[in-house]
Amino acid sequence: MYMGRQEAESKKRAKKAALKKIILESVQAVGVLGLALTVPNVLGAMGKLGLVPAARQGESIGNARQRMIKQGLLAYVNGGVRLTPKGERELRRLELNDVAEQRPRKWDGKWRVLIFDIPDRRKGLRDRVRQSLKMIGFEKLQGSVWAYPYNCEDVVAMLKVDLRVGYDMQYLIVDSIENDTRLRTLFELPKH
Repeated sequence: MYMGRQEAESKKRAKKAALKKIILESVQAVGVLGLALTVPNVLGAMGKLGLVPAARQGESIGNARQRMIKQGLLAYVNGGVRLTPKGERELRRLELNDVAEQRPRKWDGKWRVLIFDIPDRRKGLRDRVRQSLKMIGFEKLQGSVWAYPYNCEDVVAMLKVDLRVGYDMQYLIVDSIENDTRLRTLFELPKH
């Protein structure tokens, strides 16, 4: 079967991202994972996810591990590898992507609204919050008010911890939003 170049590249990127996430999760679960144990642990995780290992899968995993060390996501320690703070952030980003792609079959009719008040002196943090909300799938209502139609409390809690915003960000569950036609269209939800 013929696959277009863009489709093939997209599929390749998706596989690399999945492999990266599996390796980061494996290292996170153990703390420090011996180099010799990385491949079997990752192969086991791939098996549980239903991914069939290819003939050169061990080599691919070793190459991915080396790339992540060069990128600063993993670091050598005591004959093994451990997650770096940058690796922990990357793992959270990958987990947020997964959550953004998971939607329930039926909407419960409630909006999840996130409001935040981050001072001007922390503009970089404010930009990271907005970027993360877009990645999850939130839509902007006003400057620091964002809406999403599905339960995402766990993701927001993880985001608050990761960005260290605490009470500067509040999660609300609301029954209705005035003039929500635009939001319903964006999220492909039933009209009134």
